[in-house]
Amino acid sequence: MEIRPLLMCFALCVVYATSKPTEKKERVHHDPVLSSKEHDDGENFDYDHDAFLGEADAKTFDDLTPEESKDRLGKIVDKIDADQDGFVTEAELKAWIKKAQKKYIYDNVDRQWKDFDMNNDGMISWDEYKNVTYEDPEPDDGYNYKQMMARDERRFQMADKNGDHIADKEEFTAFLHPEEYDHMKEIVVLETVEDIDKNGDGFIDLEEYIGDMYNHEDEQNEPEWVATEREQFSEFRDKNKDGKMDKEETMDWILPADYDHAEAEAKHLVYESDSDKDGKLTKEEILNKYDLFVGSQATDFGEALVRHDEF
Repeated sequence: MEIRPLLMCFALCVVYATSKPTEKKERVHHDPVLSSKEHDDGENFDYDHDAFLGEADAKTFDDLTPEESKDRLGKIVDKIDADQDGFVTEAELKAWIKKAQKKYIYDNVDRQWKDFDMNNDGMISWDEYKNVTYEDPEPDDGYNYKQMMARDERRFQMADKNGDHIADKEEFTAFLHPEEYDHMKEIVVLETVEDIDKNGDGFIDLEEYIGDMYNHEDEQNEPEWVATEREQFSEFRDKNKDGKMDKEETMDWILPADYDHAEAEAKHLVYESDSDKDGKLTKEEILNKYDLFVGSQATDFGEALVRHDEF
């Protein structure tokens, strides 16, 4: 069974406490890039394939014939069209790309699901999670199970959008990976502040900020990156210059408003495929440009570019 969220948090704290003092702890959550390949449609559509399907699934299309590739793409289009109105909007395409890029998260949830759904009803209640995670703790093992369980329950309640104390697959995913969901950002910030705020005033001051990353006691001379982080705190983190970070400033730090790669790719795919320029895509429009969305054993790429230029 895999280590649960707060147990993992404890484990990471132990790791950081025993790691080299020059190793920097990273708390900032950035969206991963959509592909390691260069985005140059003049050369190939490999970046678009990785962005649309995820790198692992994109590879599975490379051995398909064009006909097989179109057939599988058609089935994907039906899934992307969330409201089943016959059109794929930019928003639906963006949501699909984000989900494709987070496949590793859903795989992780699937692996853990069977450990907690004890009655096999397709749902996980708080009691099921609690009974598995906090079953028979040793009284002298040093873990503060009561505090950890309360923190887990608070997060579970926030993930449980309908308030029925039972999590479906999406709610459980939000519980295990709160940084991926807008409605969970508050709990990510709250837990971060609680981890770093040693004096309990609800804020993160400069020394707490540095102390979270660097163990002062183990080295006389601070590494250069520590001085840089002090400057970062004063110049950028502490926006109102009151010497500490509040929850809003902490959110700007750990959950920055990065460039939205999924949104940019969705706009690109719509622009390239929308033959009637109505701002949305039909299945036919997508299949006509199948080589942009997915790979196949293809046909000469030059022919694909000819089709690309015709639209």
